[in-house]
Amino acid sequence: MALEVELDTYRKNLSSLLDREGKFVLIYGDRIIGVYDSLDEAASEGYERVGLFTPFFIREIRAVEKPIILHRHIVPSCLKSADP
Repeated sequence: MALEVELDTYRKNLSSLLDREGKFVLIYGDRIIGVYDSLDEAASEGYERVGLFTPFFIREIRAVEKPIILHRHIVPSCLKSADP
């Protein structure tokens, strides 16, 4: 999995970041580069400091993670009508 070190760094430092909940943290490797007011600011700084082709990690600082719900509108074949 990509960005394991960065995710681990986020988790290890979360308690010290919570006073800035709602902002965005930029992490590269095991270093916290900075905390920004918006995702765009964090991304711009990441591209500037790390580069366009090197992965970096941005996460909104939250005490409780918001779930991301993904679904597909797929009807199982057993429920499809035999007649078109």
